[in-house]
Amino acid sequence: MIHDRHGCACCHANLGALFGYDPSRAAEIAVMPISRLESRLTEARTGLVTQTACGTKFMVDLPEDPALNQTVRVYSGGTIMTVDASFSNAEAIAIQGAHILAVGTLDEVKHAAGEQAELIDLNGRTLMPGLIDPHTHILIGALMDQAMDYVGTGRFSTTAQVLDFIAGLHDERPSEEWIVCRNYYPMLQPFEAPMGFQTLDAISTERPIFVLNASGHIGYANRAAFAAAGVSEEVENPHGGEFVRDDRGGLTGEMRNQMAFSRVLGARPAGAGSAPTQAVLQTCARFAELGLTTVTELGLGGLLRGAGDWDILRQAGATGRLSQRIRAYPLYAFDAAWDDANLQPGDGDALVRIGGYKLIADGSNQGFTGLQREPYHSVDSTGIAYMTLEEMTDLVRKRTAQGWQIAIHGNGDKAIDNILDAIEQVASEGVDVKAHRIRIEHCSILHDEQIARMKQFGITASFLIGHVHYWGVAMRDEIFGPDKAKLLDRCASLERAGVDYTIHSDFFVTDPNPLHMIEMAVTRQSWKDPDYALAPEEGASRECAIRAMTSTAAWQIGSEHEIGSLEPGKFADFIILDRDPSRVPENEIKDITVLETWMGGEPTYLAEAPGRA
Repeated sequence: MIHDRHGCACCHANLGALFGYDPSRAAEIAVMPISRLESRLTEARTGLVTQTACGTKFMVDLPEDPALNQTVRVYSGGTIMTVDASFSNAEAIAIQGAHILAVGTLDEVKHAAGEQAELIDLNGRTLMPGLIDPHTHILIGALMDQAMDYVGTGRFSTTAQVLDFIAGLHDERPSEEWIVCRNYYPMLQPFEAPMGFQTLDAISTERPIFVLNASGHIGYANRAAFAAAGVSEEVENPHGGEFVRDDRGGLTGEMRNQMAFSRVLGARPAGAGSAPTQAVLQTCARFAELGLTTVTELGLGGLLRGAGDWDILRQAGATGRLSQRIRAYPLYAFDAAWDDANLQPGDGDALVRIGGYKLIADGSNQGFTGLQREPYHSVDSTGIAYMTLEEMTDLVRKRTAQGWQIAIHGNGDKAIDNILDAIEQVASEGVDVKAHRIRIEHCSILHDEQIARMKQFGITASFLIGHVHYWGVAMRDEIFGPDKAKLLDRCASLERAGVDYTIHSDFFVTDPNPLHMIEMAVTRQSWKDPDYALAPEEGASRECAIRAMTSTAAWQIGSEHEIGSLEPGKFADFIILDRDPSRVPENEIKDITVLETWMGGEPTYLAEAPGRA
């Protein structure tokens, strides 16, 4: 099978060219050794947890390590949301070094902490576990922040404004420099003429211009970009991609799927990017302000086509300046490269670790490339299968036999059928699929019988909840029609069925804002029409929405033993908020302020410090 025909754009094999990196440069990236101290700091602490009659939990038999900061801090005087199995609140919590020492009543926590403990008054604020985004593309996304200009809805509300911005870049920048932009939302940014030759040639017929759709599956360019790439009117469509043509057979400048647009984007001169390790550190520092303590790379290999990406993430961790833990999922497009590198699930440490293995079944619903049972509402197409059922089954069989967790991208209902069929086949061969925590990424359109099959095989979902908020109106009016759109991101139905789910940003497709994402899941309110909620009956419960970015997310990435809830022995990854997201009005969750973010007992973001007693 030819894997690199089938990549998802946000994890695509060829996007490394965008940043000036190629596979031959992998050897240039030096991986700094992790110091003995940092190694100790990132190891899970061993010890026994005991519980008092009052329910207070604390660690006993802690290993001694003089290099660790042994100062104990006791927080009380506010809401301490543990997100444990009972979703309980505690009166106090004690932090010692990188770990949680005790959780429970104030008297017993103070007793466990000792007389020298520092007492910190929360002054009514809320302390809860650090937030986890279980599906991001932290490496490619971080580089995109620096290599592409953002033109999404957070900046412009119409296509005309986007084109004016690009025209301004054309006037300002050196004539030899490509203009490359990202996160264009044609369904949300109204246009008079479609993006492509007609609009971009009007800006320049000499300078190459490329615009990436927010879905990550569609690109637009001017004729100068096509010419720079040597793509002529006679170009043939690659397998799994399309150079879109008009009614007369002429190219329009639109390219569907990365197999097509990478032909053009790959012509951009090398050197347009920046140092990848530094980009990851800078982006993670920004994410700490949002309360994130763990992010993910769901397309490992997309930059350097293999193990070089893993080296970059390890180097970011070794600097001692990484603001989030990272769990990485190697992409199936480089299957042989991972075998050659002998990469194993669990490689790494508690800071940067290999999580599972990533497959991709189809494309994007808003890009009309998600694979559907029936044609789209406004387009006579059923989308694109990125893998055949046989290819998918073979890889699920191979990687589960090696002990890997499996994460499979599936947006359309037919793609999800294929995923479930592949898993059912492997299960029929004797594989304990439940033990592999198989997750369906995005899992956008779900029918009742599919939910039942997910329950049968222990499969969980991870919803790109921005599909509901940003594209909800488009899903209803253009993509699926009003009935099928109600099947999008069915949080409440999964809760009733006993199927766990998480929510994610798919950064760079949307930028993470965890508290807003929790609100999106609860309210299902539309960005385009604030008075409209898409299938409000599918709104998440407040508890499950919070768990979707804490305890359930930790379980889904295989880290529930160390993060995701506030329990003794786990890492002291927590945030302090000005209000309680489980209690404020549901339409105010996004307005909660993150005051402090801590990872491993160290602050990664401080807006202001609570009073101390």
